[in-house]
Amino acid sequence: MKLESTFCKKGQLKYISHLDIVRLFQRAIRRAGLPVTISQGFTPHYKIGFSNALKLGVESEGEIAVFAIDNWMDPIEFKIRLNEKLPEGIKVIECKKRF
Repeated sequence: MKLESTFCKKGQLKYISHLDIVRLFQRAIRRAGLPVTISQGFTPHYKIGFSNALKLGVESEGEIAVFAIDNWMDPIEFKIRLNEKLPEGIKVIECKKRF
């Protein structure tokens, strides 16, 4: 199952790079204890897909992240638990099941 999330990047975090955004979401997922699928292989990582990277210094309210999850989870609960662990400036606005 996949969940598609729309998130915003504002304030001081508009100066954070795309790679740092990826790391930020990985840490938030781990801290929230969310059931995101982990890849197999020598260097396992969370299966997350992001839309195109933004330039540094650009704010956005419509960035997309797609999370592959192991078992069913309510998208609203996923959003709440993830937002609790994300820093100010990054917020998940919407989360829905992707088909």
